[in-house]
Amino acid sequence: MDYTLPMSQALAEARRALDHDDVPIGAVLLDPDGAVVAADHNRREQKGDATAHAEMLVLAAASQAEGDWRLTGHTLVVTLEPCPMCAMAAVLARVERIVYAASDPKAGGVWSLYNIPQDERLNHRCDVVAGVCEDESRQLLEEFFASRR
Repeated sequence: MDYTLPMSQALAEARRALDHDDVPIGAVLLDPDGAVVAADHNRREQKGDATAHAEMLVLAAASQAEGDWRLTGHTLVVTLEPCPMCAMAAVLARVERIVYAASDPKAGGVWSLYNIPQDERLNHRCDVVAGVCEDESRQLLEEFFASRR
């Protein structure tokens, strides 16, 4: 499947984080048919909550909307490689696939530092697709951090 369109939606969400000075990371969650069931962006600064990552917010919204914590068959699309917290949340929610744009060599929990979604010791594993719209995501993040130096 081509994940360019859902990643474009995640990038649009990421840009919304700039309105409240959050790191521009966006996520969308696709149902098994490929329809977007939740979309959000980082809200840590806005909510004063260290767990208000884009991924956590879309997983929670979808679980609430669907009335089930199991998100079997769903795909998490995110503009930056999920951190260990978000990667584990995807595993616990039984997400089928994680698609991300840019890798995160400092905090990546999907491949860069850890491989949580495919750890054979866990009772569920997620497929992983990396590098979708990577340049656009990386540029957005680099511009954000350059403006704070």
